[in-house]
Amino acid sequence: MLSSKLLTLVLVVQPSRVLLGMKKRGFGAGKWNGFGGKVQPGETIEDAAKRELQEESGLTVDVLDKIGNIKFEFVGETELLDVHIFRADSYKGEPTESDEMRPQWFDCDKIPFSQMWADDILWFPLMLQKKKFVGYFKFQGHDVILSHTLEEVQEL
Repeated sequence: MLSSKLLTLVLVVQPSRVLLGMKKRGFGAGKWNGFGGKVQPGETIEDAAKRELQEESGLTVDVLDKIGNIKFEFVGETELLDVHIFRADSYKGEPTESDEMRPQWFDCDKIPFSQMWADDILWFPLMLQKKKFVGYFKFQGHDVILSHTLEEVQEL
C-alpha cells in the first residue's frame, strides 16, 4: 500500500496569460510549473497553497478556486502524491524570483509544455476553462506517463 503525501499547486491566471515558475532546485527542477508544495501539520490545504505561492513567487491571494485533484504514482516510489490544484484570478504584489522558483508570464497559446511535467498538457485546458477535474497519473521516472485517468467533475 502506498502512503500519501498532501501537496498543493497554484496557477495564477490573467486574461490570456498564466504565471509559471522555473523550478530551480529539488523535485521537478528544470521544469516550468505552478507554485506549491507540502501541507504542513495543522495547516489547511488552502492555507498551504497561499503560503507556498507567497514563498515561491512573492504574490499574495485572498481567493483561491479549487480546480482539480490529481494523484501521482511514480514506479518504484512508496509515496502517492495527492496534489490539490487551485486557480487564482486575482493577486497582490509583483512576481518575484525566490530561491526555488523564477516566475514568468506566458501567453495561453505559448505555454511551454515541452519543458513541463508530461501531464500538464492534458489538464491545463480544463484549468484554463475553469472546469473542475480529477485524475490519476502513473509515471516511469519524471517524463513517461505509463497510464492515466482524467475526468471533468461538477464538484471537488
